[in-house]
Amino acid sequence: MTRVKTGPYRRRRHRKIIKRMQGQFGSRHRLWRRANEAMLKSYWYAYRDRRARKRVMRRLWIMRINAAARHNGTTYSRLMHGLQKAEVGLDRKMLADLAVRDPQAFAAVAETAKSH
Repeated sequence: MTRVKTGPYRRRRHRKIIKRMQGQFGSRHRLWRRANEAMLKSYWYAYRDRRARKRVMRRLWIMRINAAARHNGTTYSRLMHGLQKAEVGLDRKMLADLAVRDPQAFAAVAETAKSH
């Protein structure tokens, strides 16, 4: 079987990876092997952190709701229990947005939860 030299194809593959790693520090955007390692690691971090972001955002929403709930004279758990009893269909994302952008509306929701 004849020998196949991969010169132009290998260069094309390498340039593609080097181009993706522009902005990296030092040899991570110059040398192919270091760039390839950095690319694999960065893709792994991106995959992991797309899932972690969901957990982080939920924690942030809960903190904001709790702070606003305490400002309105209740706690997070009592507020959520009251909303569940009142069958209010607001999720944590919307409640946190209300708490930050429209405190009067959140106060009305908190009163609804307290009454149940």
